[in-house]
Amino acid sequence: MIRSNDRGIVLRRDNAGFDAAVLGTSNSACDPGRRPDILVQANDVFDVIAAVKQAGQQNLKIAMCSGGHSWAQNHIRNGGMLIDLSRLDSMVIDERGKRAIVGPACLGGPLDEQLAKLGLFFPIAHGYTVGIGGFLLQGGFGWNSRAVGLACESVVGLDIVLADGSLVHASEEENSDLFWAARGAGPGFFGVVVRFHLRLHPRPKFTGLKIQVFRMKHLEEVMRWADRVGREVASSVEFQIVLNRKAIGIFSHGIEVCAPVLAETRSEALEAVSFIDQSPIRSKASFTSPLVPMSLRTMMKSAEKVVLLPNVRWYADNMWIDDTIEPVLPVLRRAVDVQPPAPSHALWLNWNPPAHRPDMAFSVEGRTYLALYGGWKNASDDAQHATWAMDHMRELEPYSRGIQLADENTGRRPARFLSDKNMARLQQIRAERDPQGRFHSWMGHLAGQAA
Repeated sequence: MIRSNDRGIVLRRDNAGFDAAVLGTSNSACDPGRRPDILVQANDVFDVIAAVKQAGQQNLKIAMCSGGHSWAQNHIRNGGMLIDLSRLDSMVIDERGKRAIVGPACLGGPLDEQLAKLGLFFPIAHGYTVGIGGFLLQGGFGWNSRAVGLACESVVGLDIVLADGSLVHASEEENSDLFWAARGAGPGFFGVVVRFHLRLHPRPKFTGLKIQVFRMKHLEEVMRWADRVGREVASSVEFQIVLNRKAIGIFSHGIEVCAPVLAETRSEALEAVSFIDQSPIRSKASFTSPLVPMSLRTMMKSAEKVVLLPNVRWYADNMWIDDTIEPVLPVLRRAVDVQPPAPSHALWLNWNPPAHRPDMAFSVEGRTYLALYGGWKNASDDAQHATWAMDHMRELEPYSRGIQLADENTGRRPARFLSDKNMARLQQIRAERDPQGRFHSWMGHLAGQAA
């Protein structure tokens, strides 16, 4: 997303710079071909209120964006109004009370840097430039979320502009229906969140990274091992595998076994990642790194250079899997055999969620997570690669529990991301809070339910 310190303005389709401004709200270089009628670059909460009221008067649908990292460019719709929230990036930290109040466009990286100075922590997104707004609404699979919970579980309140232009506060005690809905509705939320109230955590004292890299010929062996040991891996470790066309160290198609760890001591961290050194397939690795102390800032910045590059044409898709990896392997092998050039990559993530979550809209997850991210520079490559992620995820649908909205592709491959019960409740709240359907919902239709 192109961020500017200039004062925001209102642009219409026939204004100079309209197209560039709309496309500039997205981290992806794709032009989805869709355009709103009006783009409102909000400077503050009052601009948001005025924009929502204007939309009501002119019977316009509303979409909004804060960080622009939606792979599907969900916020760029045909017709209606797009509210650009990128200037609402305030950040107020209460060190003593372990609370923070942030705007939706507050970036995870700068927030973490301020919290680090105070010995505090929040499970921010893995990318430095990811805005906190969309990240929190879809659930928030952040740093150390296996230990401290989804980021949305640490949201204690929200300030929301509703469809009628009113500004309300939502929490467990006040407007609890909105509070329930905002934690998991993602791009289908029916209001503009202008401030998030966060509960902060003590900061882990040691942060580090251990990596092991294999050639792609070892794919099946590596995935079987990872699937087998995943349940035993400490919650302080974000055990993940990235299938990369330019893998670290070998600079060719390879398998990066990554183990970021956040712990209280280096000794604790060493014990947590020891499963990599004890792996029966270690001898087949091209190399195995020691556990290297590394700040979250460094890890986030490094990851963005590999998996979140701007000005790339991104197409993504994903699914949650509970079953063994075995039936997935033939499809995964076919996917990597035709994997587009770097920075395209595949991600396998060891998740193993807790048995219980707080009561909130978010309600679908699984033991492991698999996502495909196709990315390239030239539009001429679209014909060959644009359906790579979707086609292989469609082939894997028999093994899927559903998807997560962070990497949604519902406009092209509809899939389940809420339980049936929670979807019904969410739609009931929507009907009560946004009876005119002022806010756009998710793209596509979901499990037979109108979106």
